[in-house]
Amino acid sequence: MTYEQLTDIRIEQPDETIRACARSRWDHIAKPIDGMGEFEKLICRIAAVQGREVPQIDQKALIIMCADNGIVEEGVTQTGWEVTRDVATLMGQRKSSVGILTSGFPCEIFVYDVGIRADETPEGVIDKKICKGTANFLKQPAMTQQQCLEAIQTGIDAVSHCSKQEIGIIATGEMGIGNTTTSTAVLCALTGSEAKTYTGKGSGLTDEGLQRKIRVIDEGLKRYGFLPDMHITAKEAFAALQNLGGLDIAALTGVFIGGGIYHIPVVIDGLISGVAALVAKMLVPDCAFFMIPSHMGREKGMARIMEELSLKPVIHGDLALGEGSGAVMLFPLLDMAMHLYRQGTTFSSADIDAYERMEKR
Repeated sequence: MTYEQLTDIRIEQPDETIRACARSRWDHIAKPIDGMGEFEKLICRIAAVQGREVPQIDQKALIIMCADNGIVEEGVTQTGWEVTRDVATLMGQRKSSVGILTSGFPCEIFVYDVGIRADETPEGVIDKKICKGTANFLKQPAMTQQQCLEAIQTGIDAVSHCSKQEIGIIATGEMGIGNTTTSTAVLCALTGSEAKTYTGKGSGLTDEGLQRKIRVIDEGLKRYGFLPDMHITAKEAFAALQNLGGLDIAALTGVFIGGGIYHIPVVIDGLISGVAALVAKMLVPDCAFFMIPSHMGREKGMARIMEELSLKPVIHGDLALGEGSGAVMLFPLLDMAMHLYRQGTTFSSADIDAYERMEKR
């Protein structure tokens, strides 16, 4: 894939007629109008994405992208590179946090090594290693253009694989020490913000560590010409991803684009996943219609990401676990909403006067 081919991708928008039918179906269920709140909107969104009034989300998947980040050299993390490999190993064994969370739940987990800093890919992890982690972006661009494009293509291909298996909905996850630094740097570049606006402590930095992280991100933004209040085009968005981002973010960017290509709703997890979703929207705008919000993560940039994507998370649990944990926690809630949507008693069958919608949504 070339950059021109990437930005030439065209995506068919969701079926608004189907969305209207889904809204009408909700309104005929014996409950107050909009009684299920945001869950009604999510089911309608999924129906429109899939192009069927009763969507199929029984088959679910979680795609996790794992990669290391050269910026760890600057002391922006509490732990070292080896933790990425160690957690990815647990993921391959389905013993990491998200593996335990989904144990016994119908969700396929596909873990990808797109850039772990190790010679071998852990057992149970799909080997799509592009290189052994990114470069330190204070010394050189995090990725070459080709590496960045290859990571995006890997994400698109991962969704293609899910499509062939008739997966109805995909959650996104990641693992990579240092990726709150890379994702915050990309977010600041995309929004024309200073590092202090969105930089958080990640996985437990001290106050001194936080200030170091802010300085590193600010220096990176200046190095690659990302200035406050700068207008960002698709070209600059790709440059931010390539120069400041990570292979995991780039691969997740491809997953969100793939969701649009294959008409599969893709659930945003936390900050890293959210930044990838925002990059994807800037590169291929119509893929945003296929994104589903899950939770308002603890990192400071999450509210801005949701605002930029015009999405409203339904879980507010102060989560900061990563791995796609917040995204998969949405799945059982959607299942419960879908059960009501499919099986709910209608006003007509119960011989009850229906509520009337008094205003447009």
